Amino acid sequence: MEDQNTRILAIETSCDETAAAVIADGTSILSNVVASQVELHARYGGVFPEVASRR
Repeated sequence: MEDQNTRILAIETSCDETAAAVIADGTSILSNVVASQVELHARYGGVFPEVASRR
């Protein structure tokens, strides 16, 4: 059985960013979204765990 409509949901997360993507047939990106706290942590010169845990 061949599936012509394979979809992959990819999720990546770290303490300051989360991303999700939907990929069709392993070659086409249907959606790609990133939520970031980089600006929030910039004033600390890097990730500040106490702040990251609140968001």
